[in-house]
Amino acid sequence: MVLAVRIGPYQLENNVICAPMAGVTDYTFRELCRRFGAALAVSEMMSSNPLVWQSEKSLNRMTHQDESGIRSIQIAGADPEQMAEAAVFNVEHGAQIIDINMGCPAKKVNKKLAGSALLQYPELVEQIVRAVVNAVKVPVTLKIRTGWDPEHRNGVHIARIAQDNGIQALAVHGRTKACMYKGEAEYDTIRTIKQNVSIPVIANGDITTAEKARFVLDYTGADAIMIGRAAQGRPWIFREVVHYLATGQTLAAPAISEVRDIMLEHVRGLHQLYGEVLGPRIARKHVGWYLAEHDSEGVFRSEFNGIEQGNVQLDALNVYFEQLAAT
Repeated sequence: MVLAVRIGPYQLENNVICAPMAGVTDYTFRELCRRFGAALAVSEMMSSNPLVWQSEKSLNRMTHQDESGIRSIQIAGADPEQMAEAAVFNVEHGAQIIDINMGCPAKKVNKKLAGSALLQYPELVEQIVRAVVNAVKVPVTLKIRTGWDPEHRNGVHIARIAQDNGIQALAVHGRTKACMYKGEAEYDTIRTIKQNVSIPVIANGDITTAEKARFVLDYTGADAIMIGRAAQGRPWIFREVVHYLATGQTLAAPAISEVRDIMLEHVRGLHQLYGEVLGPRIARKHVGWYLAEHDSEGVFRSEFNGIEQGNVQLDALNVYFEQLAAT
């Protein structure tokens, strides 16, 4: 059974969400994930620094208006006033939900005291949350980790601060900042957080299969699950998870012809979104993810990564899949 989740005025169609991922969850990727069943696909994080808002990268990230689903935009920063301004700016550009990033463990984000580095400073967390919630009329959500390091898992404290200051849903990755993406995600802290707040809690971390999604929902009591890295090169995972949660039945893996069609559509979309120079470059990592299973030696990917022109990329992919089908 799939339970729907409500965030402010927005009733989601199910409880399976695509996580925000820097450099991954752009407009093209979000559209694919939604089509395959993700009830919500959160944008890659946007800096709260107004000096970068007019850069080409930021303008691409602010492509909100044409999206097919609910537009949830993630912002990152450490200054409450700047974060509030960033929230207002994004709402003016079409955001329907503002998501605050306090979960990213990347050094370049944390050295600016943003992302999960903020978990060390609950008072600053409260100031940021309050400033953003008060600045906009749309729902504000928050993504966190379980704490700063395994000796300081303060996720419950942060969750209570979030709830007390108007956050309307909370996503929790089952690792601390210090853990980065090493080891295995733990779900005990997420379960404890769920027991201590009444707002929707979204469990995140190492959800790689439909069966794992069911386990995490049951174990934590969370209202929804969020899938990130497992969707890279595999956006159909949302279809598999939603179907399994609804029926208990496992869907067959997509045929190689469907994988080809999905990947070609994705690559074309990246070419269109980023242009003839940047588009083919960004496509490389996505193609690498799509083909990780089929091109385990990386022979084709090495060849593909040397291609600069979009049309040549598409031709090479078609030839590769013709050869794959013939083997």
